[in-house]
Amino acid sequence: MLNWKAIGIGALINAFLTILLVLAFFPFFFLGPLIGGFLTAYLNNGYENYDENDGIIGGALSGVIGGIIIGLLFILGFGAISAIIGLIFIKIGVIASAITLIVGLVITVLSIFLGAILGAIGGFIGVVVKQEEY
Repeated sequence: MLNWKAIGIGALINAFLTILLVLAFFPFFFLGPLIGGFLTAYLNNGYENYDENDGIIGGALSGVIGGIIIGLLFILGFGAISAIIGLIFIKIGVIASAITLIVGLVITVLSIFLGAILGAIGGFIGVVVKQEEY
């Protein structure tokens, strides 16, 4: 049984840390989904029959939701910039908006895919660590 509050917390931490690490030091961006998946499984491990498979599923879900959040923030943030460019320069604005949308969709798909994989790994690690405590 999955705890959706834990998945939501993991997804928000995933998105926040990933964006922060991309801006601060790019090679460590993968820690966001790993930590988000880890926290999802670690916080979710209060149920009786909670095992590694549940940790993997919970971590992957937090990674997917975190990836969607990252993609939406990217599209909305750069979409506002291209809207301003569109108001200033009409022809350039159309091209900038199209490029922003395409790049935003690519980043969204990549962040969902990587978030799911890394979140699943983090969820597995979270379950193993939590089981070692007992």
